[in-house]
Amino acid sequence: MCGKAIRGLDEAGLAEPSLLPGWSRKHVVAHLASNADAIGNLVHWARTGVQTPMYSSPAQRAEAIENGAALPAERLLAWFDDSARILAESMAELTGEQWRAEVVTAQGRRVPALETPWMRSREVMVHAVDLGTGIRFTDLPEPFLEALGAEIRDKRGEAGLPEVHGSVPEITAYLAGRPYTGVTTSDGAPAAPLPPWL
Repeated sequence: MCGKAIRGLDEAGLAEPSLLPGWSRKHVVAHLASNADAIGNLVHWARTGVQTPMYSSPAQRAEAIENGAALPAERLLAWFDDSARILAESMAELTGEQWRAEVVTAQGRRVPALETPWMRSREVMVHAVDLGTGIRFTDLPEPFLEALGAEIRDKRGEAGLPEVHGSVPEITAYLAGRPYTGVTTSDGAPAAPLPPWL
């Protein structure tokens, strides 16, 4: 999905602002490439048992994104492609037992490696929209949107969210703090925007 959103973008296109405040499309692509490397660290952890955190620190994560955003388009896209390919190949090598191995996310959650494909899918799908090349939440698979919406509700806390009405894609966009249309509260008023999630 994200590859589809990126293909055809040249240096000028990648330098355009994304839908995320303060980030160009290059920043989004660099974040996705860095994320593939980071999830690859968790896959390495699961395969070898050697503790390998996603990032050495929040500062290292931010630096990787900024450095990536400064790369020429050709090098940035090569990093994006290579990191995604290496991650897919690494995941394909895991055994059933290794998939059940416990790893720790950047947020400090202890999860089985089985959760890493979802972690990656979530990043790729949502940021495909953030690139601002025409892909919207309405283009994403509904089962993915339902799972994402449930996760965001859980993370944001149901108590802090109003009851809202609308289509599944638009409600998920609203929950993720992205542009949405037609989402209303129980009294019919337009739902107030939420801050970005992810």
